[in-house]
Amino acid sequence: MKKSIVVILILTLILADSCAVQRNKGTLVHFETTEGDITVRLYSETIRHHDNFVKLVSKGFYNGVLFHRVIAGFMIQAGDPDSKKAKAGASLGSGDVGYTIPAEFNYPAYYHKRGALSAARQGDDTNPLKASSGCQFYIVVGKAFSDTALDSIENVNKQKLEVKLFQDMVKSKQAEVAKYSKEHNQSKLDELRDSILAVVHVNLEKNKSYKLTEQQRKDYKTIGGTPHLDGAYTVFGEVTEGLDIVEKISKVRTGPNDRPLVDIRVIKAEIIK
Repeated sequence: MKKSIVVILILTLILADSCAVQRNKGTLVHFETTEGDITVRLYSETIRHHDNFVKLVSKGFYNGVLFHRVIAGFMIQAGDPDSKKAKAGASLGSGDVGYTIPAEFNYPAYYHKRGALSAARQGDDTNPLKASSGCQFYIVVGKAFSDTALDSIENVNKQKLEVKLFQDMVKSKQAEVAKYSKEHNQSKLDELRDSILAVVHVNLEKNKSYKLTEQQRKDYKTIGGTPHLDGAYTVFGEVTEGLDIVEKISKVRTGPNDRPLVDIRVIKAEIIK
């Protein structure tokens, strides 16, 4: 009896170690689709998304799902379990596995360049923490951007960060805000606002996280992508083979809700050993 327990423990450790090694190398997943083959590499750093995707692929979850939403120059999306037996023209995109995955933003290391594998999710109004769908994903097609367009994106990012930093500091000063508001002391409120803004501007210049890296600029100007999605959706892998198939799928004719008029299906998804 004791010997059996020891054997089980050893096998468990070996399997766990094997999974860890596979994850560290960046697991490869191969999709056979009705339009051709696509291979993606999962990032080891986004561990929750990596392990969940490997689990679903290993169970055959993605076998038979449709690319139910495709937009030329943007992305192709799949993973809705309801799409497997969906009737022509049926609205898709709401199917799930009953759970979400906490966001894993590894930015700016991983971003929405062409070929990026990212997790779909519900909108910010119902999903402020930006948790990912437990099963739906999309692959970026995107477009190339000019320096001027990228500068505009940086400015928008800066404004968003400025608002967030300001709101966070206001929350930390809530007692003072409440006191001066109760006293109807507008001059003190103005002083507090100005002092908070001064700190925010100093912090903005210190971290400059709103700025695109040199590599991001290079990729977005050449191969293209969707930079406006950075920091909002988890990127957890990238296409290593079959970008031409992704492009092909993105250009098919679509109907309502961007669903292809002719079904495009994942025939089989499997882990490449």
